[in-house]
Amino acid sequence: MEYAHPEYLVQTGELESRLGDPSLRVIDCTLYLPNYFDESAGRRIEMVPGRDNWEAGHIPGSGFVDIRGELSDRSNTRFMYPMPPAAQFEDVMSRLGVGEGTQVVLYDDMLNMWATRVWWMLRHFGFDYCAVLSGGWKKWKLEGRPVSQAPCTYPPSRFNARPRRGRIADRHEVLESIGRHDRCLVNSLDPEEYAGRGPDRYGRRGHITSSVNVPFLNVVDPDTHAYLPAEALRRQFDAAGATRGARVITYCGGGIAATSVAFALGLVGVDDVALYDGSMMEWAADPSLPMVSGDEP
Repeated sequence: MEYAHPEYLVQTGELESRLGDPSLRVIDCTLYLPNYFDESAGRRIEMVPGRDNWEAGHIPGSGFVDIRGELSDRSNTRFMYPMPPAAQFEDVMSRLGVGEGTQVVLYDDMLNMWATRVWWMLRHFGFDYCAVLSGGWKKWKLEGRPVSQAPCTYPPSRFNARPRRGRIADRHEVLESIGRHDRCLVNSLDPEEYAGRGPDRYGRRGHITSSVNVPFLNVVDPDTHAYLPAEALRRQFDAAGATRGARVITYCGGGIAATSVAFALGLVGVDDVALYDGSMMEWAADPSLPMVSGDEP
């Protein structure tokens, strides 16, 4: 079984062969969450932009973007990483040299989930010439590919945002989707968190009622961080019931890990997929919104 959308991915060898292409824009999207799996995350989740590591060594020519500081709506304090307004996104992408006639490759040092978050944003704002480096920085380093400390020199461009409907879900659509046979809600967190065990990061433990679990850690190879083959992904989604509905909505804690699972669904041809941007950060904060604990939907 082949990927339904192989154009969503770029392999490391292919990217290395294209370094120096004047139309190419390579962007490191890393943000670290050093205490996420610790009990202290119940009090505060630490967020460390990867800029210092990018400056110490990165894919030659690449730029860096800070999702928390540059690509989150500063006026929305209810979400963890809220989608930015179109004008804000335009400004950041223009500064990074992204615009008409360019092709973007995104990577990170965190299991691809920050790269897929920016990929999802680009697609939401109408830009299709973007791909994710499968395995990201992890696989690039494992293979001994070139590393640079030189600053990014991409010339500024003009990015024009053309927002699309259907790629972002709000709480009302999620609530309306609970229990429907033509919809599927997919929780992308690890099984312990899905079941309501572990640190209480968002105010209430558990998962949205009727949602199934496909952990973001399970869609990539644990050693290389490359996406699993299409057959392995499809088997996992089918087993969880993630393909049972015509429309799929993925969510996680703050709308990041869920983009990697949404991206993987697209790889195997599930195209009507949306991201619940507020995710557990918004949902769990409202006691009127239904949640359950345990290993079942």
